[in-house]
Amino acid sequence: MADEASQVLLGSGLTVLSQPLMYVKVLVQVGYEPLPPTLGRNIFGRQVYQLPGLFAYAKHIVKVDGRAGLFKGLAPRLCSSAIGTVVHGKVLQPGASKKEPVSSLEQVLKETSREMVARSAATLITHPFHVITLRCMVQFIGRETKYSGTLSAFATIYREEGILGFFAGLVPRLLGDILSLWLCNMLAYLINTYALENGVSMTEMKSYSQAVTGFFASMLTYPFVLVSNLMAVNNCGLAGGLLPYAPTYSSWLDCWSQLHKEGNMSRGNSLFFRKVPAGKRYVWDERRFR
Repeated sequence: MADEASQVLLGSGLTVLSQPLMYVKVLVQVGYEPLPPTLGRNIFGRQVYQLPGLFAYAKHIVKVDGRAGLFKGLAPRLCSSAIGTVVHGKVLQPGASKKEPVSSLEQVLKETSREMVARSAATLITHPFHVITLRCMVQFIGRETKYSGTLSAFATIYREEGILGFFAGLVPRLLGDILSLWLCNMLAYLINTYALENGVSMTEMKSYSQAVTGFFASMLTYPFVLVSNLMAVNNCGLAGGLLPYAPTYSSWLDCWSQLHKEGNMSRGNSLFFRKVPAGKRYVWDERRFR
């Protein structure tokens, strides 16, 4: 019980610290660019037009809404983090006492399967809070106050969209989580088993390989995150979920297809080195590229 409480507290702390980063990332994913490009230089010294990075974007939000503005959507995100941690732990608990050699492929498959079920259960239960978090953030674009509180947001979504509204964007999010987990664990197993020699395959080296494979897995599955977030706010009555920022997608596959055609599958993946999309022009009146 104490261990579970400490995990919830730790998760809540990390959630608060990462809130400004996620806020900026979501606005960039939607396609909102409140600041015009500036002329800078790339790593080769050539002059290129660059988009404002994380800190410039965050500074703009502070200028408009104050420092507290960077934490819009924090309450439902904290609820999601805490509930997800508890659910994840409860699902894993029944098999926690069974221990086998972690190095065997059979055990890796078993552990990954159990982790997949636990993560999927946590994602399914907390997704309504995730949807509310995203919509609270996207309100910045149109200066709306439609989702002003967590409880009132639940009532608004149920009244306008029914039960299914709470699970907008759930399928690509689940698929991305599952693919990322399996890619990470299987790549780490292959590296630890075949790439590292017995003499140097220390616990530290194995933890490093897990971190590296986790990074690459998250990069490969990022399009699922992008599509999920866009579907969560698409056509929900907010300016950020309507034209000119986004068309009305019929499904997440339609969203995926259109993003792929436009070459926008990695939009918002990097918030530090952001160049102007090739073949696009910046429209100041609409704060977007087209």
